[in-house]
Amino acid sequence: MSKKSAKYRSDYRAPAFTIVKVHLSIDLDDHATRVHSQLQLKRQHPGALELDGEHLELLELAVDGQTRSADSYQLTDKQLILNDVPDEFTLDIITQVNPSANSALEGLYKSGGAFCTQCEAEGFRRITYYLDRPDVLAVFTTTLTADREQYPYLLSNGNLIAEGEQDNGRHYATWHDPHPKPAYLFALVAGDFDRLEDHYRTVEDRDVRLELFVDKGNLSRATYAMESLKRAMQWDEERFGFAYDLDRYMVVAVEFFNMGAMENKGLNIFNSKYVLADQATATDWDFVHVESVIGHEYFHNWTGNRITCRDWFQLSLKEGLTVFRDQEFSSDLGSRAVHRIDAIRVMRSFQFNEDASPMAHPIRPDKVIEMNNFYTVTVYNKGAEVIRMLHTLLGEQGFQTGMQLYRERHDGQAVTCEDFVAAMETANPVDLQQFRRWYSQAGTPEVRIKQNYDAEQRTLTLNFAQRTPATPGQTDKAPLTIPLLFSAYSTTGQRILLKGSEQVSEHESGSQLYVLNDSSATLSFDNVEEEPVIAWLENFSAPVKLHASMTTAELELLLGHAEQEVTRWEAAQQIYLTCLQQAVNVKGSAELSETQLQALVKVLKAPIDNALKALIFTLPSAEELLEYYPTDAPLDAIEQAVTSLDRALAEALVGAFTETYNALDDQPEDLSGEAMADRALRQRCLYFLALAQPQQYDAEVARLALQQGNMTVQRGALEIAVQHQLPCAEQVLEEFAEQWQDTPLVMDKWFAVQANALHEKTVERVNDLLDHPAFSLRNPNRVYALLASFSRNSLRFHQQDGSGYKLLQRIITQLNTLNPQVASRLITPFMQWRRFDTRRQEMLKESLLQLQQLADLAPDLDEKIASALEQKGESQQ
Repeated sequence: MSKKSAKYRSDYRAPAFTIVKVHLSIDLDDHATRVHSQLQLKRQHPGALELDGEHLELLELAVDGQTRSADSYQLTDKQLILNDVPDEFTLDIITQVNPSANSALEGLYKSGGAFCTQCEAEGFRRITYYLDRPDVLAVFTTTLTADREQYPYLLSNGNLIAEGEQDNGRHYATWHDPHPKPAYLFALVAGDFDRLEDHYRTVEDRDVRLELFVDKGNLSRATYAMESLKRAMQWDEERFGFAYDLDRYMVVAVEFFNMGAMENKGLNIFNSKYVLADQATATDWDFVHVESVIGHEYFHNWTGNRITCRDWFQLSLKEGLTVFRDQEFSSDLGSRAVHRIDAIRVMRSFQFNEDASPMAHPIRPDKVIEMNNFYTVTVYNKGAEVIRMLHTLLGEQGFQTGMQLYRERHDGQAVTCEDFVAAMETANPVDLQQFRRWYSQAGTPEVRIKQNYDAEQRTLTLNFAQRTPATPGQTDKAPLTIPLLFSAYSTTGQRILLKGSEQVSEHESGSQLYVLNDSSATLSFDNVEEEPVIAWLENFSAPVKLHASMTTAELELLLGHAEQEVTRWEAAQQIYLTCLQQAVNVKGSAELSETQLQALVKVLKAPIDNALKALIFTLPSAEELLEYYPTDAPLDAIEQAVTSLDRALAEALVGAFTETYNALDDQPEDLSGEAMADRALRQRCLYFLALAQPQQYDAEVARLALQQGNMTVQRGALEIAVQHQLPCAEQVLEEFAEQWQDTPLVMDKWFAVQANALHEKTVERVNDLLDHPAFSLRNPNRVYALLASFSRNSLRFHQQDGSGYKLLQRIITQLNTLNPQVASRLITPFMQWRRFDTRRQEMLKESLLQLQQLADLAPDLDEKIASALEQKGESQQ
């Protein structure tokens, strides 16, 4: 296989031609689907017409109705090139593809018994020859033909304008999408489903038919997704003023899907895990994620579809913005603090790790080799944090004014991140020139704050410094615009407003705001009666690592008195992290002081959200702790510290956990936020009780793990049994699998629980599960549940004997040809091989070198492996 060359953002050129209209006629067949594509093209610039195409059999080609011979065009394995064509013409192309052989799940493929497509980023070229790039927007009309009995539903983008019967038991359906779109938003689905129908009337008085299509027998599990969709439509109208623009909105749930979901215009295709949910089979967090992802794909209708990306370097234009919008949707409808904490943990556990890896990149990359590798937590989640900083700086009203100008300027266009920032800048009295650096600089900035208080003069001096470490290809970093939300407290826990500086303002969030623009800066305040305790970076107001020294007493004060709920959680996490780091440094056990334990007991009894309490009692994981050790990561000491702190907390607070556990009710049928919060806290208490008193709670855990009716309770108990290796563990694993063997999404949970286990038998168990009848390498959900879960289990993946490395290397080797996208996602834990001890480095490096020598190494893998090895010139290429 020829190596893909890098593409650079600076080299962007508009295509010689654009496509105005597309008429697709697709005759669906398992092994020989015929695609007749009729394109109306118009010249924009001098040059040949260069169409993208892969894995296609070209059957016929005609220009303005005249058939072209093979010597009148060039055909490669990647392109169809025509030189002698008019400036405006109609191009007819007939191709043939084999959907059943498409295990990569890109383009047109079979998912179970249905036809399905996935075209983002570059999948449409697997369906027909096309200008497969996001800046070519065309109006699509699509006619699908298939066997009526086997495929009664024929779906595509837009509105249904015709349907009918044909000979030989076949039928057809024609769909028209009046809104110009790039090919990556094209979709088709053909199959036999259960269908849930509803309606929504928009603020513009459009009656929209809502349809959810699910596998037979799953209709009752689609209700929550439908209700989530209606809530998302109403929220987007009320918060952003965006209303839906077609007569139909369809969602299809399929099991074989590489991504979470896809926002194809009017026809969203979802991984079934983000649609199917009922109390018996879905956890509370599954419900939260269903609502969030349903919202995310719907919100793309404006931020991604109506206004799309000029090129794939601008991916965060739609994804970062839409992640911010779905986070706000979830926060407005649920607990803002809980959702914000979830986003913060993703940043600290995964995005900071990516920023420190060989694949570190800005949210708007400068070069791309394999686009699939840039669907990352940096582009999505850090991109959302950059949008959130804009919201912090401009406020809700200013941000919404900017959003409306962005829509007015660019509706129906393919634009850039710069266009978005320019709209915000024009709509508000603000200079965002320096802020733009967030789009071009990679890495996680570090902010240091030193506080000096002069009691005699009653003056407070604050010294700030920022720096961003070097990343591959970027050694010199310029200062960024960093909004720092903060609150100051007296020693009795009362809020203090720091006054007297024009650089500090009161913020609509309730915090105060200081914007750090320089490499170093100083703030001074007079008439400060006492030295304050300051909570910095409230609500994680910027995606940075903060270094601000705080005593245990100060953290305890914030834990007990901070007005911002996220600040209380942050204080608890910092207490835990300090304790864990001290233990790692001496290679000993972690312990909490008596005052810290008493502060935590007060949290259990405090009149605050039980969901927040549950998060406060969720200790930092080994993965979070690893981020503090960029070299020679002391894995053994980290494992001892993490497990000992768990046990110390369990044993010290057993009485308080018992009291809290007994006072809470499962409320299995209740999906309210309060009931979810109660279940979350009850499960955390049971986790610690079963750790402290395994014999006493073994029967209780076994009962809950096998008690059907509420998957939150059932899965939580199963996880406790496996993590703590309770006597009941093997029995409940066996009986749980027997209960749910016919429900794939629940079996995914069963696989994941075992892959996440911290005990030493996990590698052996994962190896055995590869042969389980319910496991298949062809099903991305199974692979992610078992192997992605295992790859994120740092303590077991990095087991000293290297067995974890060998296991995952073997799987990646198989997936290299079977499903390269999935293989590329699994290789992530190999990427930072240099941060470990010498022995582990040697084994990780050897795995990378062996993978690099694979015949027909997929571009997805090739780019990542080369990046990891070339960082210091060790690639063999």
